[in-house]
Amino acid sequence: MNDNKRVRVAITHGDTNGIGYELIFKTFAEPEMLELCTPIVYGSPKVATYHRNALDIEANFTIIKDASEAQDGRLNLLPVFDDEIKVELGAASEESGVAGLRAVDKALEDYRQGLFDVLVTAPIDNNEHFHFSGQSRYIEDHMESEEQALSVLINDGLRVALATRNLPLRQVAESISKASIINNASALFKSLRRDFRLSCPRIAVLGLNPKAGDNGLLGSEEHEIILPAIDELVENGIQAFGPYPADTFFGCNNTEHFDGILAMYYEQGLAPFRTLSASHGIIYTAGLPLVRTSAEIPDSLSLAGKGIVDEQPFRHAIYLAIDIFRNRAEYDAPMGNPLPKLYKERRDESDKVRFAIPRKREDRILNNGENRNAKETH
Repeated sequence: MNDNKRVRVAITHGDTNGIGYELIFKTFAEPEMLELCTPIVYGSPKVATYHRNALDIEANFTIIKDASEAQDGRLNLLPVFDDEIKVELGAASEESGVAGLRAVDKALEDYRQGLFDVLVTAPIDNNEHFHFSGQSRYIEDHMESEEQALSVLINDGLRVALATRNLPLRQVAESISKASIINNASALFKSLRRDFRLSCPRIAVLGLNPKAGDNGLLGSEEHEIILPAIDELVENGIQAFGPYPADTFFGCNNTEHFDGILAMYYEQGLAPFRTLSASHGIIYTAGLPLVRTSAEIPDSLSLAGKGIVDEQPFRHAIYLAIDIFRNRAEYDAPMGNPLPKLYKERRDESDKVRFAIPRKREDRILNNGENRNAKETH
């Protein structure tokens, strides 16, 4: 692979009443960004011009008719619709949400033709006027991939995956099973190895109930579902530890001992992540052939039109997408040559021995719900 080749980054404009164009214009105001990659914005020249004028931002873009026409050193903009659309900055509407999804649809169509390398999406607001399951689920459903997508929240020191999708809290417990935990933890493990180039990643699994069930006093899911899942993961060569009580895990510097964390539900993972990330997080959709990232910006629609959006998370989402694209190419390269592949497998096995986990895992939850084996190896 030529590391000097500019990665072609598809960028969808997001909700047309939102902050997508502000993020894009501010990000590519830095000249080094155009030296790093070739951006292709899937959007609307009219909407882009409206945002540029409303925000009084100096920004130039080149309109192209096809993604294959994208030029290095320029902010390329590919129109995805010609119809007029009313822009009301900060206002929730079905029309603006649909306009955001039309950009995603066109980007996915072009990806199937190999016209770009990675996808970075601007936010689309889910509100009372426009209900949808989120861009991660939307992209997964339209990729027709055999693999299940896994949302991973990322900042400098955290990678938090979610064992369940966005659900009402009353539905979470019934959605958690041994199989779902194994599948999601395995997907996280594969992503940590291939996408982040970690040879022997360590995964912390959080409990479902307060205090990780407190030895059955506050729920039985830890003993009946989560622990058996961890046992099977370990037997399959995956370094999984837990279940840890979520209320103390993030506040006791436990995160620094792990490469990835599997939370049981949305708020359990997202609330501490946002607190620790200071609004600089990234969402990565693991498990798909397409590398897709997005900035994790809460209540983004309320920020629209004010010129106050911090573009750093969006810039970091682009950096991450490029890094993962290159990591995958590096990881996959030895698979075509049996000798490097053999060496790689032997090296990984030695890593497993060095960080071996005892198979006997009885009496692992202490009174406070901590995992004894994991604690001893930290």
